[in-house]
Amino acid sequence: MQSEPHPNVRAVQRALDEAGARDFSGHASAVRLLPEAVHTAAAAAAALGVDVGAIANSLIFDADDAPLLVLTSGAHRVDTAGLAATLGVAHLRRASPDFVRRHTGQVIGGVAPLGHPGPLRTLVDTALKKYDEVWAAGGVPQAVFPTTYPELLRLTGGDPAEVA
Repeated sequence: MQSEPHPNVRAVQRALDEAGARDFSGHASAVRLLPEAVHTAAAAAAALGVDVGAIANSLIFDADDAPLLVLTSGAHRVDTAGLAATLGVAHLRRASPDFVRRHTGQVIGGVAPLGHPGPLRTLVDTALKKYDEVWAAGGVPQAVFPTTYPELLRLTGGDPAEVA
């Protein structure tokens, strides 16, 4: 007997449905549950059989006490000093688990690009453009969904940015 999906997974799927989200093939985007939690881009890539760069890591930063969501390619790390300078913020640091949960309603390792309690300023790594299909977290560490770079921009209202 299959259990009911986690409330975060339902919230992400609802947000995808309401936005009319599509995957690479034009089908409606659907959150998929993997057999095990994937807390890193490498683990997600291995579970999905895709290049690690096609994983859109959802990283929450504390940017002068305001949340900033950076959707970055799993192939590299965010240059926080360079990004802080670009954004004109004095302090840009990885957010604490409590900060992440407060602003997204989700836990680190499963933060989705959407389905949050309120809008978040979002940057989408331009390195994701080179992949036809991109995979993002679905609200919990074992949930993912397929999408595309243009769709991530549209769904999140994010700005394209070089973040590495």
